[in-house]
Amino acid sequence: MKGEAAEQFAAEFLQRQGMKITARNYRCRFGEIDLIAQDGKTLVFIEVKSRRTEDFGGAAASITRDKRDKLLRAARHYLARLGNAPPCRFDAVLIRGEPPQIEWLRNAFGE
Repeated sequence: MKGEAAEQFAAEFLQRQGMKITARNYRCRFGEIDLIAQDGKTLVFIEVKSRRTEDFGGAAASITRDKRDKLLRAARHYLARLGNAPPCRFDAVLIRGEPPQIEWLRNAFGE
């Protein structure tokens, strides 16, 4: 499962968990955030990664320090537009295999 299909699969999964997707593919000069959602009063920035196998560390290993830094800068850019920042967290949705299996890492980056 690749790109848009993985993000759609993740968004549908998160909506079934009670989250409300508020933005997809937010882009700015600092990077891109795959999904942004509301989980109660918390704003959640979500990175979606899909891999067919666990070779080379799988989906989780592809979220490098550099990628986390870009996500953090893009999230700060998004929050600056809001003016009054709500509580926030960074999640990761990892999709692997066929049929696809989801692993949802809440507060994945501890920021």
